[in-house]
Amino acid sequence: CTDARESVIPLREGHAHHRSASHRFCYTNTGVPQWHDIWTRMQIRVNSSRMIRVTQVDSEEELEEFNMWNVVFSFLKEKLNDTIIDVDLYSNKTCLKVELLEADTTYCVILFRRFDPKLFLVFFLGLLLFFCGDMLSRSQLFYYSAGISFGLLASLLILVYMMSKVMPKKSPVYFLLVGGWSFSLYLLQLIFKNLREICKSYWQYLLGYLLLMGFVSFGVCYRYGPLENERSINLLSWVLQLLGLLLMYSGIQIHPISLALVVIAVCTKNLDYPLQWAFAAYRRVQSARLGPSPPHLLTEEEYRVQGEVETRKALEELRSYCRSPDFSAWTVVSRIQSPKRFADFVGGACHVTRNEVSVHEREYGLGGIFLEEQLFEEDDDDE
Repeated sequence: CTDARESVIPLREGHAHHRSASHRFCYTNTGVPQWHDIWTRMQIRVNSSRMIRVTQVDSEEELEEFNMWNVVFSFLKEKLNDTIIDVDLYSNKTCLKVELLEADTTYCVILFRRFDPKLFLVFFLGLLLFFCGDMLSRSQLFYYSAGISFGLLASLLILVYMMSKVMPKKSPVYFLLVGGWSFSLYLLQLIFKNLREICKSYWQYLLGYLLLMGFVSFGVCYRYGPLENERSINLLSWVLQLLGLLLMYSGIQIHPISLALVVIAVCTKNLDYPLQWAFAAYRRVQSARLGPSPPHLLTEEEYRVQGEVETRKALEELRSYCRSPDFSAWTVVSRIQSPKRFADFVGGACHVTRNEVSVHEREYGLGGIFLEEQLFEEDDDDE
């Protein structure tokens, strides 16, 4: 009977082992993960009639070794009659030890492979955070939602910290609170595992706790307000994008495929920069091959249109400068002959009068005096 207990039972996929004594089990991975296993989860399920303790290690040697931390964590872990252990697809060997806590206990150990929708949701959430991080970092709804959610999760850590302050130093529970974070994570895991039972039996307390901590978290977020500094917004956007990449990588079981998808996502989001660089390099190569292109000469119509556009633009800039506080209006008005005309120009009136336009047309227009003089000079030169 001792040899049977000490022997290691190999696990095979889909094969159930029914036992009534403490045993050790090991699964040896001989296959290579394929592309269709991207959202596949391999798990070992231990289902028993009464409470048992399950300890997971990575090799058969660790089953024989005495590790103080394994003993401590085995006491910290909740004793369940239905335990599920995740198996890494790339691990060579996964071993576990089942210990009975009560007599006449029977249990079943089975290894199975299934599609895990949680992995797909993690990947989709990472994809959403990466491509929408810029928009989410500027959204007030996301700011308050994330703040309230973080406050609800962090409240348990604050509670553990306050317990560690009032706990006597010589109390044995104090050693569990020294780690703080690890014990808090254990409490969170314990709460999530029994969340259905808590919601069913203690829903009044749970609702009161959520309302109280949600209101406090909302008050803290409202006190400091959403981010307004551009650097802080950029920092939050980078953090969200980095978190999105990590979720995308962890949401896929096949490491080469996850890495390739992360690279594709980064290149897709920043595709405009490589295209601009490639187009600029192509233009330089083309210009170096064809040589300098001849300058484009303006036609008479293009020259007239460009002159009107640039004149109108310069006049608007002049009006804007005259309306600015840096403009010394009294100094300019004291030097010009017609202050009212200048004020009308600043208000939007034309910069020339009708009389000046007619004089300009009579002198420089078609059939004007200046044009006739130029034509007569050319005729005299020809003679």
